[in-house]
Amino acid sequence: MTLVENQHKMGTWTKQYIAGKWVEGSGEKMLENINPYTGEVIATWRSSSPDDIDQAYESAKKSAEEWSATLPSVKEGVLRQVSSLMDERKEEIIQLLITESGSTRIKAEAEFAAAKRIVDESSSFPFRMKGELLPSNTPGKENRIVREPKGVIGVIGPWNFPLHLCLRSVAPAIALGNGVVIKPASDTPITAGWLIADLFEQAGLPEGVLNVVAGSGSEIGDYFVAHPIPKVISFTGSTEVGRGIGKLAGEHLKETALELGGNNAMIVLEDADIEHAAQAAVFGKFLHQGQICMALNRIIVHADVYDEFLKSFVSKTKNIQAGDPSDEKTLVGPLIRKKEVERLLELVEQAKDEGAQLLLGGTHQEGVLMPTVLADVKPEQDIVQQELFGPVAVIMKAKDEQEAIQLVNDTPYGLSGSVFTGNLERGYRVAQRIESGMVHVNDQSVNDEAHVMFGGEKSSGIGRFGGDWAIDKFTRTRWISLQHQYREYPGVK
Repeated sequence: MTLVENQHKMGTWTKQYIAGKWVEGSGEKMLENINPYTGEVIATWRSSSPDDIDQAYESAKKSAEEWSATLPSVKEGVLRQVSSLMDERKEEIIQLLITESGSTRIKAEAEFAAAKRIVDESSSFPFRMKGELLPSNTPGKENRIVREPKGVIGVIGPWNFPLHLCLRSVAPAIALGNGVVIKPASDTPITAGWLIADLFEQAGLPEGVLNVVAGSGSEIGDYFVAHPIPKVISFTGSTEVGRGIGKLAGEHLKETALELGGNNAMIVLEDADIEHAAQAAVFGKFLHQGQICMALNRIIVHADVYDEFLKSFVSKTKNIQAGDPSDEKTLVGPLIRKKEVERLLELVEQAKDEGAQLLLGGTHQEGVLMPTVLADVKPEQDIVQQELFGPVAVIMKAKDEQEAIQLVNDTPYGLSGSVFTGNLERGYRVAQRIESGMVHVNDQSVNDEAHVMFGGEKSSGIGRFGGDWAIDKFTRTRWISLQHQYREYPGVK
């Protein structure tokens, strides 16, 4: 019996998690959790309803009042216990990521490590909530700036890095004294929701602080966002959905943290180490089948080294193993849904019709799209203008550094980017001109460190995650003054 089947038999991961109890959803729809590689149904569950969301938010609000006043050492202890449990249950978690999200073992190992680092970093947050004392022009007044949890945080999780990208908001929010309600992606309700609840429950988090309501976004998404209780909605996902969430949250004067899509590019300059650039580009493009917001969509190469880079990149791509995600050597596994294969193949055919050269791939085996390389792609082509979210590499030629920068910035997105050059200071100067929240010199675009800020510009999102930036996002500051000697007020006797 597999780990997933075992948990399904126990009935734990087919129910909502509300107020510390595993309860049947009260929605009308039955939903399926499907293995994207085998197509088998992992589990079925009844969707949550608005009533379930009401209960979850009320539970988080009530429990957060006591949790926020809990000693920082207790909060720290819960997060450290979650981290310890993750170590103990590592193989189980890896298998769940492979089974539910189509992660290769390479990607699942990386996601596990990133998620654990988030938990470890967050464990220090209870001791990093700093206030201030500020001077006053009023005699006898003491100005205190206090930092407090915001209250309740609503987290809408994605399916591509479900564990890591949910914990990126859940762990700091809880560590800082907030209550949390998760609405996981319907494709990955276990690793983006129920597994996280299970870990925190086992770690001793008080009942009600963390809740999970799983259901279709089209059914309950707007209600989840517009609900009057949550102070912040944290969403990771597409720009299209993010705009809708931002608009709805704005109508209710609700704060958001939106990490959205990307059309990320790598620039390879004429003085770059071509072998290292090609190696990095292959990883940054094909890790998790390119289903990463930070993945390379476009690779822009200086004309002087274009042919050399193409040769090296294609050679390295040919050596990629694609197929069964459970095989330790596989880098490219299945796309999350088979219709995504069809979408990408249509884009590839369109690009060919518009003059692009198909150097590799363009075929599929069921839900696995073989690593695909398109060269001589022009800026105006559709395949350049959108986020691909798949294993299709788009390679473009630039006549010089200036044109390369222009091509990078010719997109509404601005999440991550990359520059390869033999001169690091030149790379830094180029990076400064790229309209992106994150740029990596002599590295590929997929980077995430728990203590460093993470976030995009333009249509790639609003807000910052990680380290002190997460503390700012999930806490508020208030001014409380103490008048140590009574004031005299003009015009009043």
